[in-house]
Amino acid sequence: RVGQADGLPEARRAAGKMSSLADIVKAKCTEAFAISHIDVIDFSDGACSGAKLELIIVSSDFEKVPLIQRHRKVQALLKEDGLMDEKIHALTTPEQWEAKK
Repeated sequence: RVGQADGLPEARRAAGKMSSLADIVKAKCTEAFAISHIDVIDFSDGACSGAKLELIIVSSDFEKVPLIQRHRKVQALLKEDGLMDEKIHALTTPEQWEAKK
């Protein structure tokens, strides 16, 4: 979504003011989806070149949408700004995180 007169997406404009990748992802998702709850937790350990984020989104946009399609929507959104390819190594769903415990 395009923001004010400069034509830049809100998340990209905000990125210069935010201190962490998790904040950028949260802003981008909040801008794109009708979110009632969002958590972005950074589990990066420095062992890999990209970030590891746990992303929990509760959104009416995901009602009756299969899990794989929800993943693809979020990944496509983050790819718009090169976040999936260059910065984020892994996104974990709550189901995946619980299964690992």
